[in-house]
Amino acid sequence: MTREEINAICRSLRAVTHVVQWGGADVWKVGGKVFAINWDDGVTFKASDMAFEVLQGGPGIGPAPYMASRGLKWLKNYGTEGLSDAALRDHLVASYDMVFAGLTKKKQVELLG
Repeated sequence: MTREEINAICRSLRAVTHVVQWGGADVWKVGGKVFAINWDDGVTFKASDMAFEVLQGGPGIGPAPYMASRGLKWLKNYGTEGLSDAALRDHLVASYDMVFAGLTKKKQVELLG
């Protein structure tokens, strides 16, 4: 999946914001909280405990530098060797859902108004 295709998936989700930071990465947020970081060499996303354990050693995917080293369950998918397009799409949406669910109810209502 191309960088633009990944950005299109993230952009399609409700109440998201986008900034470019950290050396040109596309950073996608909901409620001010990051759910995906689209780098030139792959995409980083939040993972469930189970997904993190199962996927972290697979080809083209591993613990996200910096975030996973801090004990956070984030993965980085490195280009074509990693997840299929459909699986990556599902994990990006799941990352969004987890971050959204972690927001206060007040913030969720405010965002979806």
